[in-house]
Amino acid sequence: MKIVAPKPFTFGNGKRAVLLLHGFTGNTADVRMLGRFLEGKGYTCHAPLYKGHGVPPEELVHTGPEDWWKNVMDGYEFLKKKGHNEIAVAGLSLGGVFSMKLGYTVPIKGIVTMCAPMYIKSEEVMYEGILQYAREYKRLEGKTEEAIEQEMADFRKTPMKTLKALQNLISDVRNNVDMVYSPTFVAQARHDHMINTDSANIIYNAVENDLKELKWYEESGHVITLDKEKDLLHEDVYRFLEKLNWEE
Repeated sequence: MKIVAPKPFTFGNGKRAVLLLHGFTGNTADVRMLGRFLEGKGYTCHAPLYKGHGVPPEELVHTGPEDWWKNVMDGYEFLKKKGHNEIAVAGLSLGGVFSMKLGYTVPIKGIVTMCAPMYIKSEEVMYEGILQYAREYKRLEGKTEEAIEQEMADFRKTPMKTLKALQNLISDVRNNVDMVYSPTFVAQARHDHMINTDSANIIYNAVENDLKELKWYEESGHVITLDKEKDLLHEDVYRFLEKLNWEE
């Protein structure tokens, strides 16, 4: 079975623009439905694909936060070059962390964070997540369990040296959230077992803007954009975006 490699996407041609950011070990498919929904409401949506994502895991381990941040900034610049002077951003998990970083790095109209971590996991726990991702990727390729075990044994010999940098990124953003002055909507799944859900409170309390909201989704897990309450999430994100003081 051949996996169809995910790609960056750009939907819509409305004047209001939203940059959509996926999570660590995720890909643009995680924010695709949200992008289509917002396109239907008149927004232009662009989602970059981080280097090493949506490709064999052997490629992921040789990339890191600097690469992914460059992809985020390239996505922002892509929308600027298309003529969008006002850009909002919505990010899932690590994408939410990058959304906050954008908020104190470049002009951002509004920010949506979805299940964004503000607590640091150990490198061991993070690496376990990568092993899980690698195994699942190989299953999707249709490989036998025997072949997968053989490949995983080889894969384990290649550590991901950028996990420390990923920890540092999350820590750095947490320390700077109070430098975010854009309107912010914090969406958090109640059944999120991937991150410490108190992260949502940290973001909500630290952001320096009167227009900020925190909403808990009682039936959802970490990949909230694809879970049971995705339709409700789509409506809530749209409702929040409509509150922003767009020039046009």
